[in-house]
Amino acid sequence: MQCELSLLSFVTVLSTVFCDGLAEDAVLDVEPYWSTFFIGESVTFKCDMNEGEKSDWQYKIQKDGQAFVHYNTHEKYTLSLRHRGDKGQYQCFGRNKYDSQLIKKSNTVNLSVSAAFPKATLTLTTTTSGGSVILSCSVKNSEGWTYEYFRRTQSTTEAPVRTDGEENRVSVKQGGIYRCRGSRGPITSYISDDVPIDITLSNKVVIKQEPKWPQSFSGEVVTLKCEVQGGDVTDWQYDWRFRGKKSYSSYGNNWILTATRSSSGEYTCKGIKRGDPYSSTEWSDAITLAVLPGKPKAQIQADIKTIPVGGNVTLICSVSPSSGWKYSWYRFLESSHLLTAQDAVFHVNGKISVSQVGLYWCKGGRGNPVYYSEDSDAVTIDQNVPYRAVVKLQHKWPQIYNGEKITLRCDIHEEIEWEYEFKSPMSSPFITKNELVIFYASSSVNGDYKCRGRKKNAPQFLTGWSDSFSLEVLQKPSPVLSVSPSWLSPGVSVTLKCEVENPSAGWRIYWYKAIPDLSKITGCYSYELLPDSSNGTAQDLYIIHQQTHTAAFACRAARGDPLFYTLNSEPKFVWSGDFNAEASLQVIPSRVQHFSADSVSLSCEGNCTEWRVKKINNEGAVSDCVDWVVTKGSTCQLHSGLHSNAVYWCECASAFSNAVNITKQSEAIILESPVHPVAEGDPVTLSCKLREEQTVLDVIFYKDDKVIQSDTIQELTILAVSKSDEGFYKCQHAGKESPQSWMAVKSVPKPENDLFLPMLIAGLVCGFLLIILFLLFCYYKKSKGSSSARSQSVNQSSVTDCMINQDEKNTYTSPVHDDTCVYESIKVSDDNETCTTGGREQNKKTEESCIYSDVMIRSSTDDSLVYVQVSHNKDKGRDKKKPAPSATDETVYSEVKTSKNRAQ
Repeated sequence: MQCELSLLSFVTVLSTVFCDGLAEDAVLDVEPYWSTFFIGESVTFKCDMNEGEKSDWQYKIQKDGQAFVHYNTHEKYTLSLRHRGDKGQYQCFGRNKYDSQLIKKSNTVNLSVSAAFPKATLTLTTTTSGGSVILSCSVKNSEGWTYEYFRRTQSTTEAPVRTDGEENRVSVKQGGIYRCRGSRGPITSYISDDVPIDITLSNKVVIKQEPKWPQSFSGEVVTLKCEVQGGDVTDWQYDWRFRGKKSYSSYGNNWILTATRSSSGEYTCKGIKRGDPYSSTEWSDAITLAVLPGKPKAQIQADIKTIPVGGNVTLICSVSPSSGWKYSWYRFLESSHLLTAQDAVFHVNGKISVSQVGLYWCKGGRGNPVYYSEDSDAVTIDQNVPYRAVVKLQHKWPQIYNGEKITLRCDIHEEIEWEYEFKSPMSSPFITKNELVIFYASSSVNGDYKCRGRKKNAPQFLTGWSDSFSLEVLQKPSPVLSVSPSWLSPGVSVTLKCEVENPSAGWRIYWYKAIPDLSKITGCYSYELLPDSSNGTAQDLYIIHQQTHTAAFACRAARGDPLFYTLNSEPKFVWSGDFNAEASLQVIPSRVQHFSADSVSLSCEGNCTEWRVKKINNEGAVSDCVDWVVTKGSTCQLHSGLHSNAVYWCECASAFSNAVNITKQSEAIILESPVHPVAEGDPVTLSCKLREEQTVLDVIFYKDDKVIQSDTIQELTILAVSKSDEGFYKCQHAGKESPQSWMAVKSVPKPENDLFLPMLIAGLVCGFLLIILFLLFCYYKKSKGSSSARSQSVNQSSVTDCMINQDEKNTYTSPVHDDTCVYESIKVSDDNETCTTGGREQNKKTEESCIYSDVMIRSSTDDSLVYVQVSHNKDKGRDKKKPAPSATDETVYSEVKTSKNRAQ
């Protein structure tokens, strides 16, 4: 490696010589060697050829490549710097005296000359633990300076500071204002700027507040004390800072303040050596002064405000938030005076006990001079008398509801003139009459109520508070209405029952008929009072007679003065399957049961122009057609797949339609039965239907869970329906059973003209029987004579499928017509009688009996037995003293069986 470097150096030298014929092994030195020179200073160039003797060479100096000093025998050259033009690059050359071809040149030296005069800079570099500081002086960007330091104070002139041999730094233990300057050769720098030096002493400083209260009030005198540990108070001057800014200086260590709101904040202090204002302690820890605005007001408290019989009351006075108070007490009865130990028992912490009625108040004071609070409010101390007050509710109702007017009474059973006080949740006690009226009860008046009496002429004497009367206001009630029956039957009255909470609590019931209101929101009704309900009824039952069509009813209750009404009950419906001329509901298909996949159409018909279809399900929920189906005009279409067992009806502004019961089933079999009631005497056909088939052949039908026929049939037909056919029907096929449905039968009143046919038949029968009896009588007279009497027996005969039995008592029975079994009551008399046959009167005076027949016509479907009483009278000349014939002799009962009976 060294060989490589030597070779490189050799090559470099050869290259230099080869290029310009000069070797650069001469050295140019500068004395002094400073980076910057200033005008007025001198610089010496020294050229060393590093070969031979100095006298063997001639020297020259070039500046910026131009001859500056020509060849001469002086190896040194001193240049006095007079202007900035002396700066530049300097180089020296040496020529051998003995070999003029041997010339050497030196390195180049850059000479910097500044025209600006330098200024010293004084810097605080270090603060030592012993309370001294180290100062450093410098002249920027130059070397070779020696420095002087100076100190002065506000009261002394500037004087040099001993440096203790340090070149550019000095350690000082005194505070003051310091400066420095530098010297180099013939020149001196400008003096530095002032540097104030504060010496922090190690003495600890503590600030204290007297009196030491957490809060002070405007106008109070507060003293802040600054204590410096070590030394006497007179050794120091004190500086105070408030909210971080110097605010006050003093030779005493107290700062006395008259507190104001603006005095609130943090305070600190420190000690400064007298005569040495630059030597001081550190600032103390801060103390916070809290000043509240205005004077505080004393507060008075009483454990009770009424002196019990033989007891006393404890009063407490306080001023907050603060401490250090002493309290003064005052009492007023006829005049005010300061309380002493003769008037009250004084305890610590502002408490006293008193046993005299009067007006009491207090105030607090503290500090020196004493600072007083404002007087407290006055408290009235009364004394109890041994009488008892009671709060009562005037109406004695167990519940009170929102919106009612109620009256609370305060009762004191003593003949003394009282003023009354009520204590309620709404307000503090107030004086009133013995009644407290709440005109509109609400939840805001809930709570406990008390009352007491105060003697009118001596108001300091009063009763104790009554026991609490707890008042709870409930939400306005809604009565519950029930109707019976739900479905109308001819001649059956409708009973409404309205149930209210606590029916004995003075309620009167108001009964209403619901009128559909199609102008308002869905399901809305207006209400009209029912007859005899304008003043309400004391009973909770209301009976409606001759109700024939579907209707809705509601009720509400009222009590009090003015009347307080409950909410209306929910409307309740009474259903009728009969068609209403004003409104009717048609169902397509017209049956009760439907498969869930069936589409069912409900159509409203009648005298109305606007309709709504409604239903009520098994849970009693009422809804409109628009809530559950597709509606168009007066028709509702039940969706397929909708499972719904409900009662459906139509409503318009003036009427309700008939109601129909419709069920949609998921079973595989249903019963096809009429959706509307069947009129008596009309035929009806019931059938069974499977989901997969239209008709079913082998079906068993049930009525009220009993099999109707012994064999299977395709359908059940009743030619003339009677009321006894009403009931629950279902069908069964191949082990599958349909749900049951109710088939209603409605009675059809017969017009008066319908009586003509039965009367005609009865007349014909009566005439026929008279002829037969006359012939029999003649035969009897002829065969037996007038003095003989005997009994005849008529054998059984069959006339039009009726079986007739006759005895030997001149009794005859015969059917009237068709297969109807008719029994007659026949009376035989010897007197002149008037017979009515077929509506005509016949007078007969004969010895034979006149016979009367009572004919009863039964429907062909009625297979019950009918019994007839047949009686006759003996001859007119019978001895009246003889006993009358017995019932067994005179009355004969015959059983007639219809073909249906025989078939069974």
